[in-house]
Formats: sequence, structure tokens, C-alpha cells
Amino acid sequence: MRKISPDFLIEPSDVDESYPNNLSKEEIVKYIAHKKGIEIAHKHKNDIVISADTIVVINEEILGKPKSKDDARRMHHMLRESPHQVLTGFCVFYNGKEIKDVVTSTVIFNYNSDELIEEYLETDIWKDKAGGYGIQNNDKFPLVKEVIGSLDNVIGFPVKEIKEALNQLKK
Repeated sequence: MRKISPDFLIEPSDVDESYPNNLSKEEIVKYIAHKKGIEIAHKHKNDIVISADTIVVINEEILGKPKSKDDARRMHHMLRESPHQVLTGFCVFYNGKEIKDVVTSTVIFNYNSDELIEEYLETDIWKDKAGGYGIQNNDKFPLVKEVIGSLDNVIGFPVKEIKEALNQLKK
């Protein structure tokens, strides 16, 4: 967010992140981002509100946030086998208008050893992260080999696209 504005407030949303079963993966992240943002936008009617949600998709399976260390381990074993997509849906609300969009990046993991995965899972980094990993720690835990597309998107906040949406809303 600092790449967009030096002055901002983070207000977590407490909405249920469930979604209808008939949505595509792109619709899912936009739907949840909208649920998160609309709750906050109602409280801050005169402010710009930005909300986002991120999922990881591998072989058409959606990986959200792991429910346990065993679930995170299962995800890591899947992710080291094949490239996967990271999708971030975002909404920008301002002056009664809103823009919804989704950004997709492809991530290729290294073939990470069981030992590296276990060392990573001994930290708390994997908790509350879609797919059970955060790319921000790749220097210490080199899980990711390559990102095709937006690195900011993989972090969960596609800065370039959000800036573009803000410029559109201010017109």
C-alpha cells in the first residue's frame, strides 16, 4: 500500500469468506474481495476503500489458507510438482462507484526437499497465506524458482492494477 500512498489505514474485514459453488476461480476472488470491501466501504463512505483476496490454483484445485500444518505440508508437496496460478481479486470503492478486477500470475516452485518444507513449516510464515507460503521470505526459504507476471500479485496486492483502477475512479 505504501507504493500507492504514504497515508492509509488498514482495517481488517471480518466477513465469512465462503462463496457460491458455481463461481469460476476469477469470480471467487472478486466475490470475496467485494464482500470484504463493501463492509468497510459502508463505514467509510467518504474514503477510498481497497479490498483484495488471493487464492492459489493448481490443477484446477483451489488452495486457500491451510487449516493446519498437515494441510500446509500437503499443499507444499503439490506445489513443488507443477506450476500454479496465483489469483488476486480486488475492489476499489470511491464516491459510490466501484471497480472489480482480477490479476493472475504463474508461479514455479523449486523441487523443494522434504527437509526445507519442514523447516519452513516450523515457522509461522505459512499461516494465513493462500497456498501455505509467502514469497516475501524467498531469500531465507528459496521455495519459488520463477514468477511469470506480477510479483506484487503473488504477494497479494497487485499495485500497478490497483493504481490504474484508482485513476479510473477519480476521473
